Amino acid sequence: MRKNTKEIKIGSLWIGGHHKIAIQSMTNTKTSDTDATIVQIHALEKAGCDIVRVAVLDEADAYAIQSIVKAIHIPLVADIHFDYRLALISLASGVQKLRINPGNIGSIERIREVVEACKLHQVPIRIGVNLGSLDCEIREQYGRTAMALVKSAEKHVRILEELDFHDIVISMKASDVPMTIEAYEIASRTFSYPLHIGVTETGTFFSGSIKSAVGLGSLLYQGIGDTLRVSLTDDPVQEVLVAQEIMASLGYFSKPTLISCPTCGRTQYNMIPIAKEIETFLQTLPHVSFKVAVMGCVVNGPGEAKDADIGVAGGKEEALLFKKGIAIRKIPQDKIVAVLKEEINKMIEKVVSK
Repeated sequence: MRKNTKEIKIGSLWIGGHHKIAIQSMTNTKTSDTDATIVQIHALEKAGCDIVRVAVLDEADAYAIQSIVKAIHIPLVADIHFDYRLALISLASGVQKLRINPGNIGSIERIREVVEACKLHQVPIRIGVNLGSLDCEIREQYGRTAMALVKSAEKHVRILEELDFHDIVISMKASDVPMTIEAYEIASRTFSYPLHIGVTETGTFFSGSIKSAVGLGSLLYQGIGDTLRVSLTDDPVQEVLVAQEIMASLGYFSKPTLISCPTCGRTQYNMIPIAKEIETFLQTLPHVSFKVAVMGCVVNGPGEAKDADIGVAGGKEEALLFKKGIAIRKIPQDKIVAVLKEEINKMIEKVVSK
């Protein structure tokens, strides 16, 4: 069961409540290089990204938002630290959400200016707390702990609420997976605001995907999280694809998925390259619930993968094509990929047309 949180609007997208969990990523281009940034955002849109964040390091970045928002189709978030003026320029340029820490952009007067501009433009604020940037007072009292993350978020929430601002999203990230899980578990009991979940600084595609799957999967299984980001040292498109896979494994996202066995000595056809090619192919298809199985032998074939919409089970340099566990025909090794892709396309077309 999803935790019921306050509904927040970001551009035309709603999060919180019982709205779908939104997938977020962040560009790694220089934001003021509008052409490169727009190209990357279009790639993210195509991959299925719902919200995109850009770094606003200077005024050139902030002013570039005006051109970027006109060229993209998903809500844009400005990531801002220290300089409240960059927030004001970003808001005037049409950004649809701010990611700030109210405590690090200056005096209460400056925070008030940002809040009033957010009210005027109907833009929510994400309070982004990171373990590496806790203020000294909280760090001295609570150390580098999950509770320190929550207390920091509480402090920043209080600042906004005292200015009568309530369109708030909260994130509390650390690179330590158990600490991140604990912080969000406490936060889900503490706040009614939507939570943006993620494990930060997870590493490259390999290590980052595993850490994110453990952290995000644990939280999503408990119904915690309204938006999420998989943070990888890689192409941002990979963040979106990994996020989709994590969500699909828990039933939060519809996509064609691959079931494949780990292979063993019973396998008598070249299965692993086939499984990899089919997995890549599935990423190009419409986002509908559809299962494809690539299995090594008849032991793990139609029986183990009976709930798959379509699949193959290996024989000696051939494979058995099956649908919903029912054998259809045998396919020679060199035709397996082509036949399976053709059959998948036919079945997907039927699903989409319904």
